[in-house]
Amino acid sequence: MKKINEKYFINKDKDYSKQSIESVLPDDEKILWKDKPRLLSFVLSAIFKQLVFVIVFLGFDIVFLTLLFNFVPNIPMPVLIFIIVFFVLHLIPVWIWIYGIVSAFKRQKLEEYAFTDRRIIVKKGFIGSKIDSIYYTSLDSVNLKVGIIEKMCKVGDIYIVSEGKNIVLEDIKDPYFISQRLQAIAMDIKSDIIFPNALRPKENAGYKTKYKGSDRDLQK
Repeated sequence: MKKINEKYFINKDKDYSKQSIESVLPDDEKILWKDKPRLLSFVLSAIFKQLVFVIVFLGFDIVFLTLLFNFVPNIPMPVLIFIIVFFVLHLIPVWIWIYGIVSAFKRQKLEEYAFTDRRIIVKKGFIGSKIDSIYYTSLDSVNLKVGIIEKMCKVGDIYIVSEGKNIVLEDIKDPYFISQRLQAIAMDIKSDIIFPNALRPKENAGYKTKYKGSDRDLQK
């Protein structure tokens, strides 16, 4: 029976308290690209998300309260308190919208994306942090979306669809270039696993070899 190394789970090197992408990587896994959302487009997206709904919602409440106080000038205090509490609760969608804008600054600061030689990694968080991974072998498709705000800020959203989960890389600089490179890396690695033969690049002569890239690179 093989002897178990009792010190295998004892950490001596990495500082896992930083909750960074690097903290979840094995020593032999290499980061090919790493980035985070652009702040301006990230915050603008939070502002314009549900903005029309919020304006209509606020407008309705303001008009109703204006008419109420104009036609009923002497409202009893208990009724007035009830009205105030009711509209504070009624405006919960507006408070949620404001919270989304305020929290966008910290979420953008903590959010990170990375492509390694094995997988795609997304780290998100606000109070805590969540790290999701999609291995290239389970990748189904890579889609790109560039809306009005993204176009103005020269960024884009990359939607990654896999067998088990879907993730979004938001407000990425050079989205067309990064999307194209991601698809190329995924195709090379998946092909090297499915067809482990000399048809792959010289650096990938067979299964379980380290991906070093061919003539394509993430750097322009």
